Amino acid sequence: MTTVRPPRTAWLLGPALVAGVAYLDPGNVATNMSAGAQFGYLLVWVVVLGNAMAWLIQYLSAKLGVVTGRSLAETLGARIRSPWGRRLFWLQAELVAMATDIAEIIGGAVALWLLFDIPLLAGGVITGVVSMLLLWIQSRGGARPFEFVVIALMAIIAIGFTVGVFVGPPDAGQIVDGLVPRFEGTASVLLAASILGATVMPHAIYAHSALTRDRFEGDREHRIPRLLRATRWDVTIALVIAGTVNLAILLLGAANLPGVPGTDSLEGAYAALDDALGGLVATVFAVGLLASGLASTSVGAYAGSEIMHGLLRVRIPLLARRVVTLIPALAVLALGFDPTTALILSQVVLSFGIPFALVPLVALTAQERTLGGYRNRWWTTALGVAASAFLIALNGVLLWLTFTGA
Repeated sequence: MTTVRPPRTAWLLGPALVAGVAYLDPGNVATNMSAGAQFGYLLVWVVVLGNAMAWLIQYLSAKLGVVTGRSLAETLGARIRSPWGRRLFWLQAELVAMATDIAEIIGGAVALWLLFDIPLLAGGVITGVVSMLLLWIQSRGGARPFEFVVIALMAIIAIGFTVGVFVGPPDAGQIVDGLVPRFEGTASVLLAASILGATVMPHAIYAHSALTRDRFEGDREHRIPRLLRATRWDVTIALVIAGTVNLAILLLGAANLPGVPGTDSLEGAYAALDDALGGLVATVFAVGLLASGLASTSVGAYAGSEIMHGLLRVRIPLLARRVVTLIPALAVLALGFDPTTALILSQVVLSFGIPFALVPLVALTAQERTLGGYRNRWWTTALGVAASAFLIALNGVLLWLTFTGA
């Protein structure tokens, strides 16, 4: 009699690496580089703290998908009985996903402009077309081939954003000093809130539960403990990579661009790196930015499709939805809207959406009704509540500072 051996743990990894791309999108690049250039090593602790909270949040999202076989959006769609309630919840989640997509398309367009002098609108179209190709791979080949492509892009992102740290290394003592939590004025608080807002993103929460659902569909009941162990490794690896890269971006700015003006924009950061470390480092940085835009916009489109399916119970083909959601991003580029301003506004919209994803996630994973014996332990729920309250409060500060100009 032939026995079927269960797949090795390594073969179960992947969903978190795909969701983790959301933590390396162009918004993260802009905020971390600006933080390093403006405040040196001051906000190192913010990146580390944000990454620790992201681990817990992404694990809870993945656990929901593994145990229930449903995404967060599907679970909410089943729990919200009112049709208008579902529509309103979908509307805010859809706006958040579209705002994210604008930042990611802009990031890809700016990278193509820096690398090949391609006009921003044409670069946005190219970024959109390539993302459609990646989504076609997902719709035709399934979860695994899509994971391979996105993970390959993640490797390019990691190389592109960390090379500069080896060429212009930071000071180890100042890195350690930067782990002490503190601020220096309102501007540093605003940047800290921006870093956290760009780190924990609503669409990554929706996407991760769907990615684990798709990846482990079928007979999961007897494999749940093993899948959860693999998921913890998956999330740990993904967040170590994302956290290291985000920290490297901040340290790159702190060590090589202190006080250099213009680093709050992607093109400004590229020019500053060119002046400080040479054209090769700047070019590799732009290649990483391009990979960031391509990978993150594909994952964002996947999340948006899942949000629509789960809350409206309507399944629109990924490629068709991709065409529709490209329109706002291309309109921003066609109207000549400043890319940096568009990135900032996208982070503001993300701030509005965070509570609507975080609060239900923590509540659902704490319920025996939802996860049975796999529900959160009391201390996991307590940490989830604390992380959610902290992130919501900081994003509230970000919104207040943004709109009051304080």
